[in-house]
Amino acid sequence: MKSNPSTWVIQSATLADVDDLVELEARCFDYSRMGRRSFQRLIRGSSGHFTVARLVSTQALVGYTLLLTRLNSQVWRLYSIATAPEARGTGLGRALLEAAITMAREHGARALSLEVKVDNKGAIALYEKLDFAVTDLLPGYYDDGTDGYRMRLSWTDASPENH
Repeated sequence: MKSNPSTWVIQSATLADVDDLVELEARCFDYSRMGRRSFQRLIRGSSGHFTVARLVSTQALVGYTLLLTRLNSQVWRLYSIATAPEARGTGLGRALLEAAITMAREHGARALSLEVKVDNKGAIALYEKLDFAVTDLLPGYYDDGTDGYRMRLSWTDASPENH
């Protein structure tokens, strides 16, 4: 668990978080939204690593990450990351991403991949600050026809101290 004691705490998601996750998803995305059943299945399942960020002061859910894994694969996928509109610009997105990278490394992953809309300049800038690189252009990847980038962060060992 990683935290900023004055603002938020990042912890594993539980089924008790599902209602808040559905609400946050609706506030953050106008495309490719996950629904209640998907959140429940992924929290219960073994292929997803779900974290949530809650404000210390109010316990409001202000962000989440979802990492997906495949059996015998050392490349994990950042399937989704969301930060509540009112929490943007606070460093929460970076904290969530750093926690996801640490989790993947601690579990033996050698790389983390993700897809992002080509027009999501803020997210792309954050990923690049943390050494992700564009590896592919994905024409018409999103439901609305927007292109995407596939990005990847690789490391040579799985030791969390070396990131």
